[in-house]
Amino acid sequence: MAASSPRPLRADAQRNRDLLLASAVRLFTEQGLDATLDAIAKHAGVGIGTLYRHFPTREALIEAAYRNELTAVCDAAPGLLAELPPEKALRAWMDRFYDYATTKFGMADALRAVIASGVDPYAESLDRLVSAVETLLQAAGATGTVRTDISAEDVVFALAGIALATGEPTRREQADRLLDLLLDGLRHHRR
Repeated sequence: MAASSPRPLRADAQRNRDLLLASAVRLFTEQGLDATLDAIAKHAGVGIGTLYRHFPTREALIEAAYRNELTAVCDAAPGLLAELPPEKALRAWMDRFYDYATTKFGMADALRAVIASGVDPYAESLDRLVSAVETLLQAAGATGTVRTDISAEDVVFALAGIALATGEPTRREQADRLLDLLLDGLRHHRR
């Protein structure tokens, strides 16, 4: 007998889950492991029982918050391409990646706790990010606005390096300049 897929959440339950995930990201980013589940539930405007119904353990909440952020950044690529010319969509996605990456750095202690519990929240992360960048590079390459000889994985690593080097909120302007520099490098073809 085939396993049945889980039923979709009611609208109010989905809203509560989304609020909990957003609150978890914010508080784990700001406070690290000092963020309590009670504080996360309060920040989300729900009771602790609601938190536990969605996430039975602290590790489950941290993993779900990380994966939710990953999904949001990866799933943004097609929507950006539908709204913007490919080169501008690529640059807008770079901003989203930067926000995702710096949030992940802020959640580093919480994510290490998840890994210590035996779960790998990063399993598939690189593949999903590379796939999103590949989609953007192919679209921009088809218009002739960016090089086609650069791998999506190289772009992901360059973006991660920029985020790592400028991850402090006071360095966002520098990050924007570096993201522009990366995009400029993607525009120029070898001679």
